[in-house]
Amino acid sequence: MEIFISALMGELISRSMSSIIKKYSKPPAEAVEARLERILLRGQVIIDEAMGRHITNHGMLRQLTMLRYAMYQGYYVLDTFRCQAYKEEENNLAVSQSGVVSKFHSAQRLCLSSSNNKKTSQGLEVALEGLRSMILDASEMVRFLTTYPRLHRQPYSMHLLLDKCMFARQRETEVVTNFLLCTQSCTSSFDVLPIVGPENVGKSTLVAHICEDERVRDRFHQIVFFRHDNFRAQDIANLTGRCAARHVNNERLMIIVDIVGDLDEDLWESMCSLCRQSTKSGSKIIITSRSDKITKLGTTQTLVLKHLSHEAFWYFFKVMTFGSTDPKMHPRLVYLAMEMAKLMNYNLADASIAACVLRANFNISFWCKVLELRRGYIQNHLCKFDGHPHELLSENRPVYFQPMATTTEDILVLGTNQTCSSPKRKFPR
Repeated sequence: MEIFISALMGELISRSMSSIIKKYSKPPAEAVEARLERILLRGQVIIDEAMGRHITNHGMLRQLTMLRYAMYQGYYVLDTFRCQAYKEEENNLAVSQSGVVSKFHSAQRLCLSSSNNKKTSQGLEVALEGLRSMILDASEMVRFLTTYPRLHRQPYSMHLLLDKCMFARQRETEVVTNFLLCTQSCTSSFDVLPIVGPENVGKSTLVAHICEDERVRDRFHQIVFFRHDNFRAQDIANLTGRCAARHVNNERLMIIVDIVGDLDEDLWESMCSLCRQSTKSGSKIIITSRSDKITKLGTTQTLVLKHLSHEAFWYFFKVMTFGSTDPKMHPRLVYLAMEMAKLMNYNLADASIAACVLRANFNISFWCKVLELRRGYIQNHLCKFDGHPHELLSENRPVYFQPMATTTEDILVLGTNQTCSSPKRKFPR
C-alpha cells in the first residue's frame, strides 16, 4: 500500500511540475505579438510582389489566395489583441452609465474579460503558427513568382494600389483575363464564361475592371454590355448590325450580359445564333447572375464569387481608412474603425465611402460621433424594419438615410430612387 501511495504521489508531482514548466515557459502574448507582426511583413512582401505579376498557373493562384487570407486573419487577430483594452474600457463605461453595478456583475465582467483575453492570446499563437508554416512552404513558389512578367509599376502605398485593382480578387481576375485572351476552343465558334455570385459581391465591378485592361481592349474591337431586365428583341436587331460590320472587317466582339431575375431563353438563343453566324472566331461572351442556373450556358467552368471574410473586409477598410498613415500611431482610432467595420455588412462601396469621410478628419471625437450615428442608424432599421439597411435596399424595401452634414432631414430611399424626406430631427454633429 505504501509503495502504491508513493508511486501515485510521484506521478502527481511529476505532472504538476510538467504543467508548471509548460505554463511558465510559454512566451508572453507581447512576444507572440511581435513575432506575428514580423511574419506578417514577410507575407505582405510576397503578396505585394504577386499583385504586380501576370500569373497564369492556377495552382499558384490558389496558393497565393490561401496565403492572402491567412495574412488577413493574422492582421485581424493582431488588431483585435491591440484593441482589447479599449473594448474593455467601453464596456465598463456602458455599465457605469447604466447604473447597474454589483459584485456579481463585476465578477462576471472580470471572468468574461479574462476569457476573451485568453482567446485572443490563443488566436495570436494559432495565426503565427499557421502563417509561419505557409511561408516556409511558399519558398519554392516565391522562386517561380519572379519568372512571371510584371503588369505595372506598383505604387508605394497599399491604399493607392487598392484604388487601382480588385481587392482580394487576383485569382478571379486572372481567370477572367485568361479566358478573354486565350485562343478559341474547338467546340464552338465563341466561348461563354458564366460568373455567379450573390448581390453586391462585385460581379459587374470585376468585369468592368478587367475591361480596363489594355490587353483586353487591344484584343476586342468593341465591347457591348446588356442588362437583362431591359434586354429586348430590338437590342438583338441592333447587335445584328454591329456583328455584321465586325464580321466583314474580321474584328472580334466581346459581349457582357448581366442577368437580373429569370433569363429569357428565346433572347439568349437568338444572341447565340447571331454570334455563331456573324462574329469572328475569338469573340467572347461573359454572363453574370445571382442564380446558378446560368452555369448550363457556359462553354467553360463557371466562376463563383463569394463575399469577403470579415478578416479580409477589415484589412480593406483599415488600409483605405488610414492610407499612408501608420495605424500603430492611432490605436484608439483603429479600435473605432474596427467597430465601424462590423456594422457595414461586408459592403465594399459603403467601406470606401466611410473611409474617405474618416481619412479626411483624424479626430477621435469626430470618429466617435460617426460610430454613434452609424450604430443608431442600424439599430433604428432593425427595430422598425427588422433588417440591416443593406439587406432592405437589396429587397427594395424602404431605408432612411441619415445625412451627416448639411440637412437634418432623413432621406427615404426605396431601391435606388429617393422618394421623400421625413420630418426634421436632430443628429450628432
